[in-house]
Amino acid sequence: MDVLSTNWRFRRVSLWAALLPVVLIALMCEVSFAQVPPPPAPLKPAPTIIQRIGISQNLGAQVPLDLTFEDEAGHEVQLADYFKDRPVILTLVYYRCPSLCTMVLNDLTRSIRTMDLTAGKDFQIVTVSFDPNETPDLAAAKKKQYLASYNHPGTENGWHFLTGKQPAISRLTESVGFRYAWDEGSKTYAHASGIMVLTPGGKISRYFYGIDYAPSDLKLSLIAASSRKIGTPTERILLYCFHYDPRTGRYGILVWRMVQVGCALTVLALGGFIGLSLWRERHPVSRRRLGV
Repeated sequence: MDVLSTNWRFRRVSLWAALLPVVLIALMCEVSFAQVPPPPAPLKPAPTIIQRIGISQNLGAQVPLDLTFEDEAGHEVQLADYFKDRPVILTLVYYRCPSLCTMVLNDLTRSIRTMDLTAGKDFQIVTVSFDPNETPDLAAAKKKQYLASYNHPGTENGWHFLTGKQPAISRLTESVGFRYAWDEGSKTYAHASGIMVLTPGGKISRYFYGIDYAPSDLKLSLIAASSRKIGTPTERILLYCFHYDPRTGRYGILVWRMVQVGCALTVLALGGFIGLSLWRERHPVSRRRLGV
């Protein structure tokens, strides 16, 4: 009995020693959450704004090529200047967007960088800002940034960054089904993400939603558009730009909640394991019945 009693006491001390990390983690979580206040609640748009934004698939629609914009050098241009004998990737963004527009351009760059088709030679990219207050200087800075990231020398005439006035912007966005809205609360535009592939004649051939454009799919779409083929409707998986918080530069409240949940789950998992071990040590008969 003395030996059994000693073994039990030894096991109990060992189990309580194992429980110590759980207690320490719980205390660390409590202290961390007490000392670091949660980030401010994200700036949200008016409840009706979600009904006013999105991207409709106007496949086969003709984009008005007589629209006038300014290129990154401040020169007046028409859309028709970029629609000749090559398909066109059209991206609608605004250059001061705090989040989603940059993600769209980043992923487009990653996709075209790995293709064996080259901008300027095999296709054109036309990026248009839907913010009428943005200037060619902003467009020039974006062009410099993304041409450097694309890293294909000699493609300066393959990717164009335009700005324009509201009438031209409205006609273009309406023709491709791109709907956006100004959110006064956050002082940003609420919009969805996506790109369009157009035929050399300016007809909409394919939509890509979200921010993940597979290079193989994009290449096949460009080849189809070059033959003036119109694709079929694609699944709409839209990402919306309006939960981003410009005050913190991140989706702060969501990340903070995830840290809380992760910490709590860790404590519960460790506590449950050690509790089960203690119960088994105190109930040897039950252990034998369970075959343990």
